[in-house]
Amino acid sequence: MKRSMNILLTCIICLALAGSVTAIAGETIVIKGSTTVLPIAQAVSEAYMKINPGVNISISGGGSGNGIKALIDKSTDIANSSRFIKDKEVQMAVEKGSYPVPHRVAIDAIVPIVHPSNNVGNLTVEQLSLIYQGKITNWKEVGGPDLQIVVVSRDTSSGTYEVWEEKILHKAKVTPKAQLQASNGAVVQAVSNNKYAIGYIGFGYLNDSVKPLKIAGVVASVETALSGEFAVARPLFMFTNGWPTGAVSSFMAFLLSREGQEIVKKEGFIPLF
Repeated sequence: MKRSMNILLTCIICLALAGSVTAIAGETIVIKGSTTVLPIAQAVSEAYMKINPGVNISISGGGSGNGIKALIDKSTDIANSSRFIKDKEVQMAVEKGSYPVPHRVAIDAIVPIVHPSNNVGNLTVEQLSLIYQGKITNWKEVGGPDLQIVVVSRDTSSGTYEVWEEKILHKAKVTPKAQLQASNGAVVQAVSNNKYAIGYIGFGYLNDSVKPLKIAGVVASVETALSGEFAVARPLFMFTNGWPTGAVSSFMAFLLSREGQEIVKKEGFIPLF
């Protein structure tokens, strides 16, 4: 991540010196990428368009990797991402004449979830890792009912998956028996309908249909995510191609204003201030 940041800073400085940022055409903004960031983008866009009726915003999901790819291919103005951009993505972007600029828009916690009927309330990082590797296969091994564990995971194009892989699996492979889902919402649905299941979702997707688990005795909350006490907390990003201008610049300024951050909070995520 540090190397990615250094490469980005070099590109951004070059852009600033060259004055080569291109203004967006018209008053349409296209946003693609992370399903975790999607609710923020949708809610902020709705509020923004009410006060800027001449601007039309098109939003779609597809995962962080697909959002960044779309930015590199110049088929989106903003790429939502629940992870930082990778070195290889920065290099690919520069080769294609794109200069991704990161904008941190919120803080998130990735929360393990189970069916509400499950009596397990706390797991360690090691237990979660062994469950997701398929080395712990029955809930009774972690103090739960005598039921086989159904592992629900995000697919590999997901930034949420990549953060989970880094912080919980420590780069180990997910069991091939895992049910892969394309979005946070799909994980919620899968776990809420299966008393055997375990999954993980962004903080803003928690609802009464699933039960959040503590990690090593720590509850996911605004305070524990900001302090770093909760094991799986991360910033959420929007990337633009160069310094944003026109409607994109106005949209980003609104999102990062106090009003925009209040919307972030209302959507269940953790605001920057």
